[in-house]
Amino acid sequence: MSFESLGLAPFLLRALAEQGYETPTPIQQQAIPLALAGHDLLAGAQTGTGKTAAFGLPLLQHLGTAPQKVSGPRKPRALVLAPTRELATQVHDSLRGYSKYLRIPSAVVYGGVGMGNQLDALRRGVDLVIACPGRLIDHIERRSIDLSGIEILVLDEADRMLDMGFLPSIKRILAKLPKQNRQTLLFSATFPESIKQLAMEFMRNPREVQVTPQNTVAETIAHRVHPVDAARKRELLLHLLGQDTRVQTLVFAKTKHGSDKLATHLEKAGIRAAAIHGNKSQSQRLRALGDFKSGKVNVLVATDIAARGIDIDQLPRVINYDLPMVAEDYVHRIGRTGRNGANGEALSLVSQDDAKLLRQIVRLLGRDMEIRDLPGFEPQVPIRWGNSAPGKAEQPGGQRPPRKPGGGRGRRPHGGGEGQAHAHAGNRAGNRGGNGRGNRAPAAATHAQQRNQQRNGGGPRRDANR
Repeated sequence: MSFESLGLAPFLLRALAEQGYETPTPIQQQAIPLALAGHDLLAGAQTGTGKTAAFGLPLLQHLGTAPQKVSGPRKPRALVLAPTRELATQVHDSLRGYSKYLRIPSAVVYGGVGMGNQLDALRRGVDLVIACPGRLIDHIERRSIDLSGIEILVLDEADRMLDMGFLPSIKRILAKLPKQNRQTLLFSATFPESIKQLAMEFMRNPREVQVTPQNTVAETIAHRVHPVDAARKRELLLHLLGQDTRVQTLVFAKTKHGSDKLATHLEKAGIRAAAIHGNKSQSQRLRALGDFKSGKVNVLVATDIAARGIDIDQLPRVINYDLPMVAEDYVHRIGRTGRNGANGEALSLVSQDDAKLLRQIVRLLGRDMEIRDLPGFEPQVPIRWGNSAPGKAEQPGGQRPPRKPGGGRGRRPHGGGEGQAHAHAGNRAGNRGGNGRGNRAPAAATHAQQRNQQRNGGGPRRDANR
C-alpha cells in the first residue's frame, strides 16, 4: 500500500516524498482513511509507529482544502493537545514539514517560557494550535485565544495526559469548543477502558483502531534485567556504559534531583551526559535534547514526564536505572528504542526494593524477561522475587540456577518461582572455581518439565529460613 492509495492530496504526497516517506505504517493505513472521511476516532498503537502522521496528514488536508466556516477575525480551526513541551514541539515540527506546500499559520503553546511570542502569534491569527493543556488554560483565562472555531480536536498521548492530572484542564478546554460539527481524534500508545469511557462523553460514534494489543512493545526490543544491590547501581551503570561509550543511551531515573545527580556523576566519570526533567527551563531542555540527538552527549538522563517527545531514530539502548512506579510507563520508556522495525535493547537495574515493580511490569506485558547476573555485581543477598519471578534467570556461562522443589505456600525461594529464579550466591562461587570459564549447561527446561521435576522431588532442597 502507498500513501497515494490513502486518498491524500498531491501537496501532502509531494512533501512526504521529499522527506523519504514511501510506505504508510499500519496505524496510518487504518486511521488516515477514517479521519479523511470525517469520523471521530479512537486510535491506539505502540510508540514509534507513526501516530503523528496518522492524525496530522488528514488534519492538514482538511485545513488546506476546506474553507473556514467562521466569519470575522481568523480563529484557530484545529487544536492538538499534548502532555509535554517536547511532544508539542515535536508534533509542531512534524506538521510544519508535512505542510511544506501549504500556507497554514500555526503556533505551539506550552509553559516554561514567556507568553510574549505566543501572544504575538495568536494575535496575528493562526489556523492550527499545538498546545499543552496548562498553558492553553492560561491563554483562555487571558482571552488571548478563541476556540469557538475549532473544527478538529486531537488528543495525542491521551492516556499520559490523564495520568499527569490534566483531566480537569481538558474538560475546561472541551467546554470552550463547539459541540456541533467537530471531529475528535484520540491517539495513544496505550488505551485502557477508563479512557474509552471518558471519550464517549465528548465523541460522536467514534471508530476504533488498535493495530497492536494494549501495552505491547516492539518485538525487536531485547529485555534484560541485571540484579544488583541498590548501593551499587551507579557502579553497574558506569560498567554498562563503559563497555562502549559511543553508544547513545537514554537512562531513566525516578526523580528530578536524582537525574541531575546521576548526570553529574557520569560527567565526572568521563561520560558525556546531560539531564532533562520538568524543573529545567525550556531552553535547557531543548539544548540537552539537541546535544543528545547530534551526538554531543552520549547519555541523556530523563524522568518519565520529560521523556515524552524524545523521538530519536535508531536509538540503540534504554536503561532503567530506576523502575517506573506505574507499570504502563515501562512501555513508554522502552518505546524510545526499537522504533520502526529497528533493533533495540532495554536494560533494567533491579534491586530488592524494585522486585515488586518488576513483577507488575511483567504481568502487564505478559512475557518473561531474561535475568542475568553480571560478574562482580551480583547482589550480596539473592533477590526474593516473591511467589512468581519475573523471568528466566541466566548465569554468565549459561549455568542454570538451582530450583527449589515443592513451592509450598510458606516457603520463599531466594531466586523466585518455577523456572525463573536467579542464581544463588553459592552457585556463583562454584562457577568461578575450576578453569574459570564456566561450563555451558543444556537449554532451560520448559515450565511444565520443571513442575514435573518438582512434583517428583527433583532439584536441590533449601532451608526456607536461610
